[in-house]
Amino acid sequence: MDIKMNTINWVTKKFEDLSANELYEILRLRSEVFVVEQNCVFLDMDNNDQKAYHTMGWLDNVLVATTRLFYAGQMYEGYQSIGRVVGSPKHRGLGIGKDLMQYSISECERLFGKGPIKIGAQLYLKKFYNEQGFEQAGEMYYEDEIEHIPMIRK
Repeated sequence: MDIKMNTINWVTKKFEDLSANELYEILRLRSEVFVVEQNCVFLDMDNNDQKAYHTMGWLDNVLVATTRLFYAGQMYEGYQSIGRVVGSPKHRGLGIGKDLMQYSISECERLFGKGPIKIGAQLYLKKFYNEQGFEQAGEMYYEDEIEHIPMIRK
């Protein structure tokens, strides 16, 4: 199956503009990956969704990818941020993750202006984020018992 970025309907909305169905689908996909697939019991709803912009990638009315976007200072002092990066396990290997990150980066620039972006990346995804222009910017740490590293895209 070959999916091009233009076949996915990319949308960005403020929290208060999300429909109940969109919010449900975002939370369902995050739970599917972060809680079930990664076997990590944690409180995903961390009171940051309300201050974020949410990107969504829809393919045939199915949510296949999503992120949260934050303007500089909301999550990290002096940095914009992209978080809760998640793609559907059923659609992996199709390049959607790369498209999601490129879309999220371009949306940060559109919404907040050009500036450095900081993320807390799961360590096993370091190479993936390097390919998106992020560089490790600190030591490994544990978040919810999963190895993470801070990374910055200048």
